[in-house]
Amino acid sequence: MKRAFLLTALCLGLAGPAFAAVGAELPGYQVVVDLTNRASLQRGAKYFMNYCLGCHSVKYSRYSRIGEDLGLDMEMVKDNLIFTGQRVSERMEIAMAPDEAERWFGASPPDLSMIARQKGATYIYQYLMTFYADEDRPWGVNNWRFPYTTMPHVLWREQGLQRAEWKDAENGNGDKKKVIEGLTLESPGLKTPEEYQQLVVDLTSFLVYVSEPARLTRERVGTWVLFFLLVLGGFAYFLKREYWQDIH
Repeated sequence: MKRAFLLTALCLGLAGPAFAAVGAELPGYQVVVDLTNRASLQRGAKYFMNYCLGCHSVKYSRYSRIGEDLGLDMEMVKDNLIFTGQRVSERMEIAMAPDEAERWFGASPPDLSMIARQKGATYIYQYLMTFYADEDRPWGVNNWRFPYTTMPHVLWREQGLQRAEWKDAENGNGDKKKVIEGLTLESPGLKTPEEYQQLVVDLTSFLVYVSEPARLTRERVGTWVLFFLLVLGGFAYFLKREYWQDIH
């Protein structure tokens, strides 16, 4: 019985709406996403429509559903989030043909509907935070989190350009190679580092929301289900004792 109580308490503790994505691989780049922060999600939707939707679809989402969940009426959605003439009831797809995208970028930009569930919020945050200048790359930038990415740094005007700081590191065989030690802002952008960091947090939060729009509802209902099972388990335990007391 004590084990059941401990397990239930652990599940309840993990069911909160705010969560930190795990699996961080870069030092100093961690993010906490709060899906209850509507203002952050609204800003993230704005940034996504302006900077990402031209190449990356979220084809499992509809403009109308996003508007309802984020507290936006349909007129606001049409005036501020739709730039392609689509209807609010349509899915958020792009007009770019995959073969043309592959010819332009070297690879077709993936749909981002499930990127947060596939890679995690920390991956998205780190990827958008760690572009740096690299003249050897076709777009003049590389990425610390995803080396040799084919995506240009579409947010460079906001962040500016970073320079990679390199150091020598040894592998298990004693061989040395150059690895990135950190990134330094070389050319400032339109936003301060703190403002750009908040932009990336907002954009990451929006992609986490898109990956599972019903997450908060699921967690809220799940908490009540766990509470119900806990109460039911208590009744079942005492009922079992009542039935078996004469035998034991």
